[in-house]
Amino acid sequence: MLPVIETFASIQGESTHAGRKCFFIRLAQCNLRCNYCDTVYAWEGGEMRSVTALVDEVLASGLKLVEVTGGEPLIHAETPVLLQSLLDAGLEVLLETNGSLSIASVPEQVRKILDCKTPGSGMSDRNDFDNYQLLMPHDEVKFVVSGKEDFFWAEEIIGKYRLAEKTAHLIFSPVWGRISFEELAGLVTAGKYPVRMQLQMHKLIWGDKKGV
Repeated sequence: MLPVIETFASIQGESTHAGRKCFFIRLAQCNLRCNYCDTVYAWEGGEMRSVTALVDEVLASGLKLVEVTGGEPLIHAETPVLLQSLLDAGLEVLLETNGSLSIASVPEQVRKILDCKTPGSGMSDRNDFDNYQLLMPHDEVKFVVSGKEDFFWAEEIIGKYRLAEKTAHLIFSPVWGRISFEELAGLVTAGKYPVRMQLQMHKLIWGDKKGV
């Protein structure tokens, strides 16, 4: 059983899969408290649901892409079971995780979207950098950037851990209200690594509305 905040079908708003139709399973509870968090409502609570019921709901939606997110999904011991069950059902599975907990238990076929918490989040000391040895080429590493300091710190991390050699999917996303899209675009353009800038498509469409 897993504590579920919400399930819904929508458009994938982030990652290299942005724009695709996707079914979302948002689990409750998080071990971090990022100062820009936009899903504070997922820090606690949730309705207990079985893995079987969740898989059945995804299949009933008719969508082939599913993302398990949070909160922080890897807090829960049963999350890897859910991920494998979704794979066994023939689905394409994404996992959004905050990068502070080991991804060793995550099935290799799952496409992990691994946050690297920058200093601007207030949580950079919680990153589990051992995870970078476990990355697969299809996985993604995301840096949420508050300003120039975060950007250059992220470039140091990419170089130190040779992330550009481990995955082609290095993503930089702005903290809304702290750095302009234009400023981040300029930093990315002038940067030393082949990274991708993203905007949160769901926020551009729906703002802070839940369940989308």
